[in-house]
Amino acid sequence: MSLLTHPHARELSKSVRATVLVFEDPRSRELLSRIERLAPSEANALVIGETGTGKELVARHIHQLSRRARAPFVAVNCGAFPESLVESELFGHEKGAFTGATSSKAGWFEAANGGTLFLDEIGDLPLNMQVKLLRVLQEREVVRLGSRSAIPIDVRLVAATNVNLADAVVAGHFREDLFYRLHVATIRLPPLRERPGDILPLARFFVEAHCQRLGYQRAALTPEAERKLLGHSWPGNIRELENAIHHALLVCRQQQVQPGDLHLADMRTAPTRHEALPATPTEASLDAALLALYERNLPDLFQHIEEAVFRTAYHYCHGNQLQTGRLLGISRNIVRARLERIGELEPSSRTLKANERWLASG
Repeated sequence: MSLLTHPHARELSKSVRATVLVFEDPRSRELLSRIERLAPSEANALVIGETGTGKELVARHIHQLSRRARAPFVAVNCGAFPESLVESELFGHEKGAFTGATSSKAGWFEAANGGTLFLDEIGDLPLNMQVKLLRVLQEREVVRLGSRSAIPIDVRLVAATNVNLADAVVAGHFREDLFYRLHVATIRLPPLRERPGDILPLARFFVEAHCQRLGYQRAALTPEAERKLLGHSWPGNIRELENAIHHALLVCRQQQVQPGDLHLADMRTAPTRHEALPATPTEASLDAALLALYERNLPDLFQHIEEAVFRTAYHYCHGNQLQTGRLLGISRNIVRARLERIGELEPSSRTLKANERWLASG
């Protein structure tokens, strides 16, 4: 069985990312074959997959199979930095470039020189940074913030996203030229529900790994527990599976994991008409509020509801666009565009120019 593990798996115990990949299912074996064919090249790569499917593990494997294996592998989450700091983090800055810049600092591109730079959540990169990233990829040099001198770099870029970048291009949230620059070598990582042959090998790996980490005697999955694992849709993918096994080991008896020990919550499968689940008080309140709106027969009702969803989510997240996007399951760029439209944010210069062009054309 082919297996990939994250080198810092224990440090990521509370992360949503996957720490292990196995290639037992036929689709996974095809995936591994594609990775092994693409890795030796110098082409930029784009890894597409849902959260928790193992995109960083794929990027690390690409690096290990390339001629850059002895050089640095640097992983950066594009959505983890405030928009005002993205340029400094990626490209570096000179002393005095901005308030608080008390010394010069190399960016992540320089840190990865000679090796591979993994940019996760590339779809969350602001448009102005997308322009600068494209220039770096074309010119193979970076200019630190506050400097006029270019620094040559030799970096292979592997980007990852859990959103459809083609749709983001159409919506104006992602640059088309950058999309095609990244789209040279594309790897689509199937969600766990589409590679069921990996579920039990992964589960058994996690049972053994967590037993060792917790100091427990070796436990085993009962046949009934295995059937329950195979019947689940795994919306959280590999990370959800690991968390489920961890929980089961904490509560199981006599080193036997029973179906009742597996705490699984399927948020994807909607109940059928004949087996509808009772609504929680929150759901009932929401239904009642919607019914009251329907009774009023308001104009532009859907737009009114959509605006309320974005406004309340934004306020709930204390004005954090990234967290709002994660709460709603969409990209920060889409959140920003909706908030500008409903007046929660000042329109960006790009939006103003687009509006001017639209008015001029009218």
